[in-house]
Amino acid sequence: MSGPVDWPTLMRAGLRGLGLRPAEFWALTPAELELMLGQQAGVAPLKRERLDALLSAHPDGAQARKECDGGTIG
Repeated sequence: MSGPVDWPTLMRAGLRGLGLRPAEFWALTPAELELMLGQQAGVAPLKRERLDALLSAHPDGAQARKECDGGTIG
């Protein structure tokens, strides 16, 4: 799922369409709900450009970056 979440539509699909109880609906992950609704499960593969953006946004330090670039762990 990407973009803003249309909760009213998802709730109708889960509660009315699938017959889920509220607790069951809210316990699902987005991937599980997509699968139950017949949508393709999974997400697009993480490409290098997106990985670099994540590393820049959430740096773990030089050692973690070296490991991510193919260095040895330890």
